[in-house]
Amino acid sequence: MMRSQIIGVGRGVPARVVENKEFESFLDTSDEWIRTRTGISARRVCTHETATSLCMESARGALAQAGIGAEELDLIIVSTITPDTVTPSVACTIQKMLGAPRAAAFDISAGCTGFLYAVTVADQFIRSGMYRSVLVVSVDVLSRVTDWSDRSTCVLFGDGSAAVVLRAGERGIGNAYIRSDGDLDGSLTIPGNPIDNPWNHEDARRQTIAMDGRNVFLFAVNHMTDALEHLGQTCPLDEVDWFIPHQANVRIIELVCKNLGIPREKFYINIERYGNTSSASIPIALSEAAEKGLFKTGDRIALVAFGSGFTWGSMLVEWTL
Repeated sequence: MMRSQIIGVGRGVPARVVENKEFESFLDTSDEWIRTRTGISARRVCTHETATSLCMESARGALAQAGIGAEELDLIIVSTITPDTVTPSVACTIQKMLGAPRAAAFDISAGCTGFLYAVTVADQFIRSGMYRSVLVVSVDVLSRVTDWSDRSTCVLFGDGSAAVVLRAGERGIGNAYIRSDGDLDGSLTIPGNPIDNPWNHEDARRQTIAMDGRNVFLFAVNHMTDALEHLGQTCPLDEVDWFIPHQANVRIIELVCKNLGIPREKFYINIERYGNTSSASIPIALSEAAEKGLFKTGDRIALVAFGSGFTWGSMLVEWTL
């Protein structure tokens, strides 16, 4: 059976590191308050960088490790909820900048589950035989839509990007499980562009994140647990070598570990340095762990996420780098 294997990974993050103590100058908060409730100590925030520039950095890193040129790509998929422009898509922009003339390109929006959605879509193109080489890039610049006066949300988020190159092979992406439920759509929202014309007299909505933290927390724990339980139906979870979860809150990850009886040490966690980077969080962690040499060929790696929409999912990857 034809599968999609990861042959290259890369990441791109802003240079500016914002530590918790910096919030103390304009918010009623503290480093201890943030760390004990979220596990976050710092995050990266764009100053001059853009979603496109972060994508270019991570894409070039992934292509370099894969040892292929952009001209060999058949498809580019970008997952993001914070593109630089509504149109053209980020994918089309980096298709031009990378020099990938034959690649189709499009963006998808699935919140923090975006990377899993994008890889699942890419995998189907490869399994069908339609394409052989696909670049998947996840990027979010959440500082663009953060209300910096809201201490319940602004301390959570960071900016970043990461990418993988997928190529047809005999091993690699295994079972994927992606789901959605629109019933909780009001629990985490970012308004779109307001209607602005001579016939509309309503006040423009603020285009910043609004979140019901309790609902999101409960949804995350329950549905990340569900996603891994579903994965366990085809691969016993005690046979998984590593778990890479969406990095939203360390307490969410710890409760998922407890629910499933999985040792915390098998979960790769880097939220303390990056915060929640939305769809980029899983591939950033994947890239960082791979760079540290934590994975060996043949390792089984479970990816699991939840996101706005709401969406959730899991995926089993056999490491082939």
